[in-house]
Amino acid sequence: MYAPLLSNRYLRSRVIPLIAVAAVALCVALVIIVVSVMSGFLEMVRQAGRQLNGDVIISYPINGIPGYERLAERLEAMPEVSAVAPLVDGWGLLRMPYPDGDEKAMETVQFWAVEPESFDRVTGFLGTLHWTPVTDGLRRTLGSRDFRRDLEESIGNDELATLVDEAAVLRTMEPDRAGALVPRPGTVLGLHVSKANRRQEDGSVRPVTGHRSGSWWMPRFEVILSTLPPRTNLASPQAENVRLRVVNEFRTGLYMIDETRIIIPLEEGQRIMHLDAQALVDPVTGQPTGLTEPKRATQLLIRAAPGIHADALKPLVEATYDAYREAFIAERNNAAFAPPTRGVGLVVQTWREQQARFIEPVEKERELMRTLFSLIYLVTAGLVLAIFWAIVHEKTRDIGVLRSVGASRAGICWIFLRYGFQIGVLGAIAGLGLGALIVRNINAIHGAMGHPPIWLGVFLGIAAIGSAVIAAWRSRGGALLPLVLGGTVALALGGLAAGVFWVRFVVGGIQIWDPAVYYFSTIPNQLDPVACISTMIGAVIFSVLGAFFPAASAADIDPVRALRYE
Repeated sequence: MYAPLLSNRYLRSRVIPLIAVAAVALCVALVIIVVSVMSGFLEMVRQAGRQLNGDVIISYPINGIPGYERLAERLEAMPEVSAVAPLVDGWGLLRMPYPDGDEKAMETVQFWAVEPESFDRVTGFLGTLHWTPVTDGLRRTLGSRDFRRDLEESIGNDELATLVDEAAVLRTMEPDRAGALVPRPGTVLGLHVSKANRRQEDGSVRPVTGHRSGSWWMPRFEVILSTLPPRTNLASPQAENVRLRVVNEFRTGLYMIDETRIIIPLEEGQRIMHLDAQALVDPVTGQPTGLTEPKRATQLLIRAAPGIHADALKPLVEATYDAYREAFIAERNNAAFAPPTRGVGLVVQTWREQQARFIEPVEKERELMRTLFSLIYLVTAGLVLAIFWAIVHEKTRDIGVLRSVGASRAGICWIFLRYGFQIGVLGAIAGLGLGALIVRNINAIHGAMGHPPIWLGVFLGIAAIGSAVIAAWRSRGGALLPLVLGGTVALALGGLAAGVFWVRFVVGGIQIWDPAVYYFSTIPNQLDPVACISTMIGAVIFSVLGAFFPAASAADIDPVRALRYE
């Protein structure tokens, strides 16, 4: 009965246990913050990889899959598949409309030529469009400098809705020379393909000014995509060009994608990559052979039906592809233009396998960070050990009294072990609260650190002056401790105040998390439940281990010597 009473009394009666609780809390919070950010980063990579690529991908680069339409029909007929999207991918140079004058900027881009409807069903493409009508809900989230506010006032939501409609078909209607409206191919650019789109302090994107009629807002301009098709019968391949009207821009949040990818119509991609239907000619005589090469797609993106895992869908897709290939050959009674066999060229992969070169390094980095920061448990144990050793030294007479009235060694040991357990539990709970608070608000904290408010500098400066005055008043009798403590606090607060003004007025702001360097435009802010639970348990265990040695030392104290201890 005396063990809980004494451990609770020791915990409440002195300041030193609060130092131990604070130390444990800081260690727990640090591990939770680091691991949660890394886990959130990994989860964002995973979600982006699955969202942008579907669940299973059939790919045959350069040559493409012949007769992909019928293969897509077979796949969509499967109950385990919800949608299939063919595409042609390649790399090219994009001639931008800026700057004014004849010499234009060129950007290296990866183009995806798609069927907009099927592509949206697999990837949710239309949900990534950046220039959309400004609804009441969206307006509340827009920063004060967000360019979409200007568009709502200048061109109106009807025109913004037209941009969405044009992106849904990758076409724009424009008058020809006779004045009749004819469709023209359009493109949707990744938001950071255009280097005229600059990220603002509030996280929004705003096109820079400089054009004769205003800013370089891309949906008003044309671009020219040039590529060198690798699939050609010519000894010297000729570059293929297509002129495209920018109809919108998309934003996935994955900067690597938003900086390089553009979306164009499937037929345009097939044409410039020489993957469209072509009548073959005899290479010797130059006469038509009567054979027509079917259209091709370099990838088929497959979205699984709800409840179907990508790993379970992959073997079904492989079996369907093999059956389709056999039927293709049997129908034509020969292997001409037959889809290739699965192997090195044509591969069927899950989204995770395709993105392994991005996901696996992040997973290893997370485990490395988890391992390295777990060493902080040793710091926790060391702090508790040092504090408890001081407590045991201080409570020597109390221990002697307890032993003299019949307390056992195990009972004395249990007092301090229970004491360490309580400190570990309280520290773990406080650390979880602190870690959760920081993780949940980490983007706001990052913004405040990069552009601290002026009122914060003023407040810290006033607090520094106040601390200095209090320290001088408390040490007027010659006491040194108030002067040291107060002076330290005053210097720390004064340094923080100076740092605020230096960042605001000298540096002009600091951007620690730069979207041009990291994959995502925001810092992950979701707690990792596994990390939270394991960190709290580890903190409690190591707090008890840290208390074990002082507890054993207390149990071995001789009661006679303890009563004579001064």
